[in-house]
Amino acid sequence: MTILIKNYEEIKKIHKSCKLAAEVLEMIEKYIKPGINTEQLNNICHDYIINIQKAKPAALGYKGYPKSVCISVNDVVCHGISSKQEYLKYGDILNIDVTILNNNYYGDTSKMFVVGDYLSKKSKSLCLTTKKSLYKAISIIKPGIRLNLIGKTIQKYIESKKFSIVREYCGHGIGKKFHEEPQILHYDSYDNGIILKSGMVFTIEPMINIGKHHVYLKNDGWTVKTQDKTLSAQYEHTILVNNNGCEILTIRKEEYNQIL
Repeated sequence: MTILIKNYEEIKKIHKSCKLAAEVLEMIEKYIKPGINTEQLNNICHDYIINIQKAKPAALGYKGYPKSVCISVNDVVCHGISSKQEYLKYGDILNIDVTILNNNYYGDTSKMFVVGDYLSKKSKSLCLTTKKSLYKAISIIKPGIRLNLIGKTIQKYIESKKFSIVREYCGHGIGKKFHEEPQILHYDSYDNGIILKSGMVFTIEPMINIGKHHVYLKNDGWTVKTQDKTLSAQYEHTILVNNNGCEILTIRKEEYNQIL
């Protein structure tokens, strides 16, 4: 297994792509309202990335994926495909996952959005717990720790809140390739003895379900849903391990007070 350690120039380029990805999530928020369809949201993101940012939506065409961003509503865990037929309703929750390719380097991030201003107690708890599990994992990252401490930290917190962690999908190294080594599992698992080093860049992206952790893949070959039809949430950041700990390369303005 080859884990690439990024140099200063590479980190600068990845950081730029990450900043662009975070800006897409900031930009799209105001459009998320009851009555809009997910295809419209995808198109707004696409136009912004291409015309304003002068970058590329990395998801489009990746292994045949047909859209520019992944939009996963309610019981869709990840890789949701936007559609003109899928209209957002008051109280829906959705994840928008944005990966930008700029100057040959990738940046990857996602967050949850709420449709309207009311959310059921359970949905609110799911989204908040998922976000907090990501922040808790980020808070322990520094050179010299074992990779599997990330998954252990997420699992301990999520299971204390009586939610479940999707096992089939994970975070990943990122840089000149969309997906690089190592895989970042979100539960306690064997990590091949990998120790974090300064210069590693990877995503952490826990997918958390209200019900059981079991999922299934729809016939479209992309959309992943919960088997028991319960809601699922996900938050994702691209992280750089540095000498002092780590840096969140995809941080959004709204998060400065929450994390730092």
